[in-house]
Amino acid sequence: MGIALLTRRNAIRLSAVCSVLGTLVITSAGLAPGAAASDDVQSKQWYLDVMHADEMWKHSTGKGVKVAVIDTGVNPQTSSLKGQVLVDEVPDAAKYHVTRDYVGHGTSMAEIIAGTGAGGGIKGLAPGAKIIPIRVGLDALKDREERAKSLTSPEAIRAAADSDAKIINMSFGSEYYEGEEEDAVKYAASKGKLLFASIGNGGDKGNKREYPSSDPYVTGVAAVDKAGTVGNFSTYGNYVDLSAPGLNLPGWCDTTFTKYCDTQGTSNASAIASASAALVWSAHPDWTANQVLRSLIDTAGRTWPKGKPSKYLGYGLMRPRLVLADKNFDPGPANRDPLAAENGTAPDEDITATKSPAASPSAKTPAKDTGSSGGPTSAAAKDADSGSDNTQTWVIIGAVAAVLVIAGAGFAVKRARRNA
Repeated sequence: MGIALLTRRNAIRLSAVCSVLGTLVITSAGLAPGAAASDDVQSKQWYLDVMHADEMWKHSTGKGVKVAVIDTGVNPQTSSLKGQVLVDEVPDAAKYHVTRDYVGHGTSMAEIIAGTGAGGGIKGLAPGAKIIPIRVGLDALKDREERAKSLTSPEAIRAAADSDAKIINMSFGSEYYEGEEEDAVKYAASKGKLLFASIGNGGDKGNKREYPSSDPYVTGVAAVDKAGTVGNFSTYGNYVDLSAPGLNLPGWCDTTFTKYCDTQGTSNASAIASASAALVWSAHPDWTANQVLRSLIDTAGRTWPKGKPSKYLGYGLMRPRLVLADKNFDPGPANRDPLAAENGTAPDEDITATKSPAASPSAKTPAKDTGSSGGPTSAAAKDADSGSDNTQTWVIIGAVAAVLVIAGAGFAVKRARRNA
């Protein structure tokens, strides 16, 4: 799922949601008409089996890691989130109505990341992690006065950067670039935060790049289904870094928090990416953001050369299990950005090793909205994890990859700078 915010009065979308609210687009492709009863919601979390969650939880549950969820607010009273939301740790500048989720999207993202599954609710991929909610004023927030009191995207990112969260999840995006937002992202990166964002749900509607996923130091995540097929709505290009499950995932239908619906979108994928990072960082608390991200890139499922990311899947499908299963995994240098080429920086230049810039407040501008998209999936690429066991995992199927090339999608041989 994903929600679009507004920047300079321009629509920003959520990456996953049940419907389009005004100009609000959620980065989840949309909710199916039929809602899933809470007592069987976990049976619909197919990605837990595909990613071998039970096996990973023997090594790590994300304990000790805090994830900032910049979204529509988080309801800490759902059965799955009780005790998981650290409201007291929200920076003072971001406390306004932080627990009042005006769409239901932010609560869904929080549950996908760290839900306990209590009461038949969503079981998070990193149930041991904790959530620090950061609420932004999206276009879906119809009360203009309340929206004016809410944080803008740059303000929200800075607030998350000033919290104790190691990971920042941003399941929203806008096609409009904003310098203040990029500055806020760089500020967060300079403080050692690992940032994930939904890549967008406009792959079948103009395929316009979105921000903040295209900003330097943000890892853009695409969405795939159970078969490892990229959703046709998932935005593609040389700014896709990684991919994760995003289709047919349960999420809250609305703000009544009484039932779940089937959702799809890159919002979901971003949340799962954040949870994957939480699992790895919990197991290796001494690693830096660079090392956690590099480990996820190195173990991602793909059949093409490591240094030639796909326009659809980036460096491949996330498989944190392979990092957790190897106690002697080498994460590489602590102070080297694994996405230096994408960020337009020299290999030996690392913003996280520099002094953090001043946390100057950003000017008030409308926040972005998360985008949702629907429709059939594209036969873009599949991944079936090739482990030593016989259970299904993800590995890119060569024949399907060939289809992409024939269709003109191809694979990026050299990635341009994100803002080129």
